[in-house]
Amino acid sequence: MNDETKGLRLEDFAGQAYDKLRYGDTDRQGHVNNAVFATFMETGRVELIYNPQDPLLDEGFSFVLAKLDIDYIAEVLWPGTVEIGTRVVRVGRSSVTMQQAVFQKGKLCASAETVVVHFDEATRKSQAFSEAQRAKLEGWISAG
Repeated sequence: MNDETKGLRLEDFAGQAYDKLRYGDTDRQGHVNNAVFATFMETGRVELIYNPQDPLLDEGFSFVLAKLDIDYIAEVLWPGTVEIGTRVVRVGRSSVTMQQAVFQKGKLCASAETVVVHFDEATRKSQAFSEAQRAKLEGWISAG
C-alpha cells in the first residue's frame, strides 16, 4: 500500500457499487480468489459508466478494457459483500484512466488502476469523446 492508497475510503469515490460474495469465489486458502478481484473492478466500472439513468455512450459505442493493474492489500473473506469505489483520474482523447478500490467492512482490500477506451463498434477503432462526454467524465474525477 502506498501513500496514494493508504487513506482511501469508499466515500472518496464518485461511483459506488457492491458485489455479493459467492462460496465458489473462494480458494483452498479459504479467502476470495485473486482472479475474482477483476470481476469486482468490472462491477464498479460498469455501474458508473453504463448507468441507464445517466447514459454516457451513444448507440453503437462501448468501452473496451485496455489496462487493469491490481494491488492486493488484504484478503477478502466469504460470506458477505464487498464495496467497490470507482473514480476518474484522467481523461484522454478517447481513453479514461480510473482509480478503483475494493473494501470489505470498511477495510481497504485492493486498489487498481484501470484504463478503458471509447470504442466505435462499427469501425472497431477508438473514438474521441464528445465535449458532453468529456464534461461528464471530468465530473467523476472528484467524489460524487
